[in-house]
Amino acid sequence: MARTPTTYDPFNAVAEPKRRQVLEALGEKELSVNELVELLGWNQPSVSKHLGVLKQVGLVEERRVGRQRMYRVNAERLKPIFDWVAPFEKYWTERFERLDTLLEKMKKEK
Repeated sequence: MARTPTTYDPFNAVAEPKRRQVLEALGEKELSVNELVELLGWNQPSVSKHLGVLKQVGLVEERRVGRQRMYRVNAERLKPIFDWVAPFEKYWTERFERLDTLLEKMKKEK
């Protein structure tokens, strides 16, 4: 079975670690390409390439301000990924609670 192209599937797009870094950088604020270059320490073509893929799949939106382009996360397009991951949160929460209980027990035994 052929894989869905990265440019159509949010899951494939975020499979690339550098694209996840771009999304994290844009997580709370709108940034220009130059601001992303400075923040991430990458060259401009690399940042633009990853932004292009994220934009094409709809995970990033672009807004023009004069000659500058500002980018921000389209959180709504991340929802399918969140929905897929959400059930695992219960698993990890339970595991961490059990670990906390064990650590407290070990502390008391010392």
